[in-house]
Amino acid sequence: MSKRDFYEVLGVGRDASERDVKKAYKRLAMKFHPDKNPGDETATEKFKEVKLAYEILTDPQKRAAYDQYGHAAFEQGSGGGGGGADFSDIFGDVFGDIFGGSRRGGQSRVQRGADLRYNMELSLEDAVRGVTKEIEVPTYVSCDPCSGTGAKPGTSAQTCSTCHGQGQVQMRQGFFAVQQTCPTCHGQGKIIKDPCHSCHGQGRVKKTKTLSVKIPSGVDTGDRIRLTGEGEAGENGAPAGDLYVQVHVREHHIFTREANNLYCEVPISFTMSALGGEVEVPTLDGRVSLKVPPETQTGRMFRMRGKGVKSVRGGGIGDLICKLVVETPVNLSSKQKELLREFEDALEGTTAKMHKPKSEGFFNGVKKFFDDLTS
Repeated sequence: MSKRDFYEVLGVGRDASERDVKKAYKRLAMKFHPDKNPGDETATEKFKEVKLAYEILTDPQKRAAYDQYGHAAFEQGSGGGGGGADFSDIFGDVFGDIFGGSRRGGQSRVQRGADLRYNMELSLEDAVRGVTKEIEVPTYVSCDPCSGTGAKPGTSAQTCSTCHGQGQVQMRQGFFAVQQTCPTCHGQGKIIKDPCHSCHGQGRVKKTKTLSVKIPSGVDTGDRIRLTGEGEAGENGAPAGDLYVQVHVREHHIFTREANNLYCEVPISFTMSALGGEVEVPTLDGRVSLKVPPETQTGRMFRMRGKGVKSVRGGGIGDLICKLVVETPVNLSSKQKELLREFEDALEGTTAKMHKPKSEGFFNGVKKFFDDLTS
């Protein structure tokens, strides 16, 4: 098996979606396919490497095992640090279906508990600063009376007399020998003759458990937090799966986040935009004063360094980008309207170009456009 990092092989990040993985695989598979590179052993090896990486990273359980244990999760006989699922052969599921069981040299199969997902919605403030949340998760947990064995307290499971604890039996047909799952113990290698009354021999029971989840500062929508061993308990004492907390940050009424930067719109009056002044700007740390220079046009951006977000992945703190929006006065009185008309009249004439350069430039361009059409 290739020892190169599977994400590196496909050229994707560790947070790549399944769609991104499939897209990268399709591109590389077409590039290195043996049919396109006849006689090229290097291309053939790369094709196998790409195919293997794709098969691991598109299988949620195999990908979780790889993220936690790396290549050791798929090596023959590796315990994977208690991760437990049978990932020693990426073709194991295919041969298991054909021959009726695992191909692990006659060892009984231990099925790791299922992984779970919990969707957590956070406010922008909690996502930026970090928070500890309590969540309730309905799941299977290890049965207390039997300690997860599935056998009645005081008793224990007995070795299967059919397969002698191997979980598999061998069937001979002429010159061929085929292994298949033991029909008596169904691959467990043991028989529970006196099952636990609480779990009915499963070794686990349904329960809603309360967990305290620490959300690190700087998380954003799409980030995922793994709680190892907090998924479903496996049957008959098998290791538990993991719990994945999927983060979604609610829309904020003031700020919009893009990467590590925050954006907001700040309304200013017509008078302030023309004469200048100071305006209070909100930040996640409190209010700050922003100096508005005279003759500021609507839409102008101002950057406040270090007032954004520090990413959960490290690096510097982002900035706050403030967009100034000139607010048009509304609900004017007759006197106010008259004053504005007098002001507008004062801007007209030979000095109009000086006071309204954008308007003059725009309308001159429009005039030239129509003149060119009619010429």
